[in-house]
Amino acid sequence: MGAESDQIKSKPPWSKLLLLIAFATTLGAAVPTGYCIGVINAPATLMKAWCNQTIYEKYGSSLSPSGLDILWSSIVSIFLVGGAIGSLGGAGLANKFGRKVCLFICAGLFVIGAVLFFFCRSASSVEMLILGRLIVGLSSGLVTATLPMYLSELAPAAQRGTLGVFCGVGVTGGVVVAQVCSLSDVFGTEKLWHYALAAYLVLVIVCYLPSFVFPESPKYLYVMKGDSSAARRELMRLRGKSAAKLIEQEIAEMEAESNDNSQASGFCDVLRDPRLLMPLIIVCAFQGGQQLSGINAIFYYSVSIFTKAGFSDSDAEWANLGAGGLNLVISLLGPLLMATCRRRTLMMLSSALCALFLFCIAFVLNYIESVSWFAWACIVCIMGYIFFYQFGLGPIPYFIGSELFEVAPRSVAMSMGSLASWTCNFIIGMAFPSLQSAIGAFVFLPFSITCVLLFLLTKFYLPETLGRDPSDVAPLVAKGFRSKIK
Repeated sequence: MGAESDQIKSKPPWSKLLLLIAFATTLGAAVPTGYCIGVINAPATLMKAWCNQTIYEKYGSSLSPSGLDILWSSIVSIFLVGGAIGSLGGAGLANKFGRKVCLFICAGLFVIGAVLFFFCRSASSVEMLILGRLIVGLSSGLVTATLPMYLSELAPAAQRGTLGVFCGVGVTGGVVVAQVCSLSDVFGTEKLWHYALAAYLVLVIVCYLPSFVFPESPKYLYVMKGDSSAARRELMRLRGKSAAKLIEQEIAEMEAESNDNSQASGFCDVLRDPRLLMPLIIVCAFQGGQQLSGINAIFYYSVSIFTKAGFSDSDAEWANLGAGGLNLVISLLGPLLMATCRRRTLMMLSSALCALFLFCIAFVLNYIESVSWFAWACIVCIMGYIFFYQFGLGPIPYFIGSELFEVAPRSVAMSMGSLASWTCNFIIGMAFPSLQSAIGAFVFLPFSITCVLLFLLTKFYLPETLGRDPSDVAPLVAKGFRSKIK
């Protein structure tokens, strides 16, 4: 850990290349991922009507209301299915072709999806819309599995946590951008909704223009490919010739990791290795729990809550956009928090307070018609939840796998975590409407319980990773549930 501590203390400056990669990949990959998550909500009514009319004109029959609901559920959920598949394939692609090539594949898939979205209306093809949603889902799953890993492997130790949250910030920002683009004052109209679906293409094209200078992960080149000269060359580009001491430290760490023949790298090998059980549970629980902590349900409910507080329908939509804006603004604090604050402290604070706010939301929402000021109390609880969500539950799950796993098993761990995230997102999408109908406002209690469980998992089993190399952290969780954290 000595070399790692020296890096933390020295605080190497951000190189121009590292900054370029961080912003280009975040804007060109993470933002489109969030965009595709959020863009489908506002124009849903218009798109449903178009689907029904297109099917009638093409096949001569109209869908019943229940049939149209099933079709729309398929259009929404096929994106999540694609995300799960893309996550699962991320490990193999990242190990075989490299982290950088995976991001190029993501860009290609995003472009294909945008083309299908743009022309589906003029081609009167619901099939093109569904295929486009599947393709951008595949790309989004691949992004969440590989981008945090790529950025953390490019960064020196002092900047690893800061870069690790860029993916989460990008996804959050993409959702907000999608909400803006899909407003009725922008592209959310009967004739322009397909522009809203495809608008992210501009970001992908612009941000991938400098991709020819993107380096491959030095750790991937050294540990997975055994190409020490290429790894050194990429480190020289990333750190600069003046950082010779830092480069030698990183090369020494990679050499030690490369010589450790006990590290599993295959999918089945990682899953069978008992030393990797606890970190794998933490990664999957954090990423799955992020979705099960209620953030999507909060935004689902927020418009109706704002309406009950006295807002008009139009003002309630703008207030909902404001809540999304708050989510984004607080997420921008993530890089600063991750650079200076302990992961355990942030995660426990975030999960505990989110559990409390969710419990309050369930209670207040259940009696919102009985007490006049409860609507405003509910709004305060929603804003409080969003505020503290971005302290830990929002950013940490995206990159914690990069700090718990060494290079060889890392891609599998990140893929499994991303798979857990997309699977839980799918479960929420399918189960939330039924749960809401069955138990009403108390639908937020399971989310509160999830936050409590994440608090307990963090308290008892997550070691502090700030300023530590994964090789120092891995032994602390190698004994599964018998591990003693420090």
